Amino acid sequence: MQQGEPLTVEEVAKQLRVSSETVRAWIRAGELEAIDVGKYLIYPSDLEDFKERRRTGRKRKRDS
Repeated sequence: MQQGEPLTVEEVAKQLRVSSETVRAWIRAGELEAIDVGKYLIYPSDLEDFKERRRTGRKRKRDS
């Protein structure tokens, strides 16, 4: 079962500093899980999973 109050596309977009259309594109592409109840709702745990999958590793500095 999902935890937390679901977020709207607009709330997710604001949090990630992207457009609402970008969030919708991620949902349509299956990259970000959402429920469709006439509008998309995203559970915080699904958003965290999405962010973790998109996380990049830090590159090590090269020694001179």
